[in-house]
Amino acid sequence: MKKLTLPFIGAGAAALAFSIAAGAAGPATVAAAGPQARGGTGTCATCTATVVAATPLTAVQAADLAAMADEEKVARDLYRAFAARYPSPVWDTIAAAENTHLTAIRTLLTRYGVADPTAGRADGSFASSSAKAMYDGLLATGSANEVAAFGVGRTVELDDIAKLDAAIARATQTDVRQVYTNLRSGSVQHLRAFDRQLAR
Repeated sequence: MKKLTLPFIGAGAAALAFSIAAGAAGPATVAAAGPQARGGTGTCATCTATVVAATPLTAVQAADLAAMADEEKVARDLYRAFAARYPSPVWDTIAAAENTHLTAIRTLLTRYGVADPTAGRADGSFASSSAKAMYDGLLATGSANEVAAFGVGRTVELDDIAKLDAAIARATQTDVRQVYTNLRSGSVQHLRAFDRQLAR
C-alpha cells in the first residue's frame, strides 16, 4: 500500500493535511485532519471518507479536473508575481497555499489518467487560451498598485469558489469531492485574507 501526504496551507499557516492511502485494487481511505487557519488562529476539522476503487471520470468530470489545475495555477502564478512587486507577506503565504492545491489536483489527474495542462509550464504560461487571457488581464490590473492587486486576489478567489461549487456538484468520486471541498475551504480563507487587507 502506498501512502501519500499532501499538506494544504490556508491564508495564515498550514491548514489541512490529507493522507491518501490506496492499494492497486480494493478500497482506498482518504483522511483529512489538521488546524484550519483563520487569520492566524485555527480550529481543527477532521473528516474521513472511504473511496471504493476509483471509478473512471466522465468526460465532464475530467474536464473539470483539468480546468481546476489551470485555475490553481493562475492563482499561484499571479500571487507569485505580486509577491515580487509588493511588500505584504500575504502574497508569499497564499502563493505557497495555491502551489499545494495545484499539487493535490495533479495527484488526482495522475490517479485518473487525465492529461495535466499545467505540466512543464513556467509561471504565466498556459495551454488554455482562456486561462492565459485571465492571467494576463488580472496581472495588468494588479500591477497598478498593491490595493488593486488585493482586489485581483479577491476576484480570483470568488471565481475559484464558484468553479469549485460547480465541480463539486458534478463530482461523484469521493476523493475528488473531498479535495474540491477542501480547496474551497482554502479559497474562503484566502478571500477573507484579501478582504482584511482591503479593509485596512
